[in-house]
Amino acid sequence: MDKKVRVRFAPSPTGGLHLGGVRTALFNYLFAKKNNGTFVLRVEDTDQTRFVAGAEEYIVDCLNWCGITPDESPNNPGAYGPYRQSERKPSYRKFAEQLISDGYAYYAFDTPAELEAKRKEVPNFQYGQATRMQMRNSLTLTISEVEDLLASKTPHVIRIKVPEDEIVHFNDAIRGDVSFETSLVDDKVLLKADGMPTYHLAVVVDDKAMEISHAFRGEEWLPSAPVHILLWKYLGWETEMPQWAHLPLILKPDGHGKLSKRDGDRLGFPVYAMNWTDPKTGDLTNGFKEMGFMPEAFINMLALLGWNDGTDKELFSLDELEQAFSIERISKAGAKFDFEKAKWYNHEWIKQSPVSSLASPVKNELQKAGIEVSDDKYLATVIDLIKDRCTLLPDFVAQSSYFFASPNDYDVNSVKPKWTGEKAAFFNSFADGLSLTDAVSAETAFKALADEKGFKPGELMLPFRIMLVGGKFGPGVFDIAVLLGEEETKARITKAVAVFND
Repeated sequence: MDKKVRVRFAPSPTGGLHLGGVRTALFNYLFAKKNNGTFVLRVEDTDQTRFVAGAEEYIVDCLNWCGITPDESPNNPGAYGPYRQSERKPSYRKFAEQLISDGYAYYAFDTPAELEAKRKEVPNFQYGQATRMQMRNSLTLTISEVEDLLASKTPHVIRIKVPEDEIVHFNDAIRGDVSFETSLVDDKVLLKADGMPTYHLAVVVDDKAMEISHAFRGEEWLPSAPVHILLWKYLGWETEMPQWAHLPLILKPDGHGKLSKRDGDRLGFPVYAMNWTDPKTGDLTNGFKEMGFMPEAFINMLALLGWNDGTDKELFSLDELEQAFSIERISKAGAKFDFEKAKWYNHEWIKQSPVSSLASPVKNELQKAGIEVSDDKYLATVIDLIKDRCTLLPDFVAQSSYFFASPNDYDVNSVKPKWTGEKAAFFNSFADGLSLTDAVSAETAFKALADEKGFKPGELMLPFRIMLVGGKFGPGVFDIAVLLGEEETKARITKAVAVFND
């Protein structure tokens, strides 16, 4: 019987969460849900030099915003904890020592200065098969020298002893059979001088302890795969190794290289899920959430960066993605990030979202702009009228502010050149007899009065719109008038006529 599906998203709490990281989390989540499995969040905080306060909480907030909350995590532990690597420290030393006693690893006592000197002496220096016998380690020192150095607590690391001239094979769920020549792989550090494991040792020990069945990660980890495969073998766990799946890169918009935070800064779009402020520098990096993306659209967009269901369908809810997802449909090739397409997804999601789900985020945007909303029913009608015109959530402010306050600024230049006393008289007359039971009858009355006064209705529609909203935008002008009501519409006509006459 196949073992139960258990997958993990294992970020380092070192800063903002890149959209590539969110996509890795999403694919883990979708695979778990499709297969009645468990989605685990494991925090890889063993590199204490890069640890950033608040980053773990931020990662959790991002996943919650996206709607892909883990089944097990540091906040919601299951039977496979602890869920922070820093809390699992004793287990790593035990397995590193086991590898040494079995002849698969060794102590290395080289100081940082000695390593630096070697790098200057040997071009493209790699600590491995070609150089390990020239270094200060337990392969070149006597047993008593090693024991003395350990007894005196001399700083040291533990390195894997990569075999010479072997081929390491493994099956990747996306790439098929992958093989590496060990002669090209260096002796990676497994345990650092501070007793903390590197990623290489920790990921293997933790995946075994947590009974991880499938390991999804970015293709940038492919070069590390042979070290991990060897560790599964050397620790005697080969039969329990997870199924690997190395996900394609998310590429820059031009397709050349991996998308980075710098690309977003340069081209003016976010690459982080949510705003991230670096606690050390105070620098703010913008996120998709704060720019006005809906989580449904963000997730939909990410899922289709490197995956499709084999049809032309582009809009998927999270539930639909859970049903449709399969590893077989993940592409090997990198996926170009297209910000215009990302905005298209958001626009489509805003259009198809029920008003009830838009009310809270839109109200929040209006409040940020200093617009207080007291009537939720009125707000719902406004949203329904304008949502098709909004691409990002802040667009609701520009598209709806005039529903909550009379405009103080008018696009006068679009009216003044053709404004006449006769037009002023027309609007005063229209205001006096105004009846706004519905948009159709209001438009009929407007056109009838225009005809009576010798105007073409088209000459008057633009001034009317600018009177009500301040500019050349918005939904149907009579829909706006009906929603504003007779009293407010009259007041706005009177106010604007005075401005246009001035």
